[in-house]
Amino acid sequence: MPGEPLSQKEIEDRLAELPGWTLTTAGTDTTTGTGAGTAAGGGAAPKLTRTYRLASHFAATAVVVHIAQVQEELQHHSELTLGYDTVTLAVSTHSAGGALTDLDFALAGAVEVLAAGHGAL
Repeated sequence: MPGEPLSQKEIEDRLAELPGWTLTTAGTDTTTGTGAGTAAGGGAAPKLTRTYRLASHFAATAVVVHIAQVQEELQHHSELTLGYDTVTLAVSTHSAGGALTDLDFALAGAVEVLAAGHGAL
């Protein structure tokens, strides 16, 4: 069962607690958000996004593995991209029509903690 889509106000409040995370819609940074839950209404759905920089490719790969483990535990998976020394996540809840839900912010919070433990910036 998908989580309930969050209101724009809930998204903005929670986003304020996650420094470095932004909202993107169709590849555009909308840090304050402009279209929460708009997938069902015909607009592009927002994604919660963050890019981390690490000391090396090996360190970035280790973070990806750790994130994958957390995603399995939460049964919630993001778009996860490994670069040379970067890791990028784009999170939304597909089963809620691409809207942002509590689960997206739970995953972002867990990733924020583990990334710090890996020395990610």
